[in-house]
Amino acid sequence: MGEIRIYIADLAAYNNGRLHGTWIDATQDIKEIQANISNMLASSPIPNAEEYAIHDYEGFKGYTISEYEGIEATHELACFIEEHGEIAGELLNHCCGELEEARKLIEEQYTGCYSSLADYTQELTESATDIPDQIQYYIDYERMGKDMDMSGDIFTIETAHDEVHIFWNH
Repeated sequence: MGEIRIYIADLAAYNNGRLHGTWIDATQDIKEIQANISNMLASSPIPNAEEYAIHDYEGFKGYTISEYEGIEATHELACFIEEHGEIAGELLNHCCGELEEARKLIEEQYTGCYSSLADYTQELTESATDIPDQIQYYIDYERMGKDMDMSGDIFTIETAHDEVHIFWNH
């Protein structure tokens, strides 16, 4: 997985038509992030620079970071994405950026990643009951999955053509 990082811009320099900033690994210790920001501001071409903002970011897997997102909040988001990968950014989007809600979903309601919803319903059905050979070919697992999704029993997040992440709604 690529590095999860933020570009911190010196606003005093920016407001005076100069670009000055630094890329910082957003998953490192919060004290190190603050030290990197302080060092960047100390080396500003504008004396007494104090204000900064996030002007760019990479590795947040589709989740949008605000220019004025707090450093601690950004760090927590980055660590969540580092821990859970591609699904984390999409899950944060699903939860409107509510990190605690995303954590709860991934820890308590996540059933896994499947190549399709039909594969999931087939595995779920076959683990719950023995299906006689003579009717096995008549079961429409794709339809069963769509019904579960439409009824609100589950929700899905697709991260690639054959990557469907499935969560129980409860």
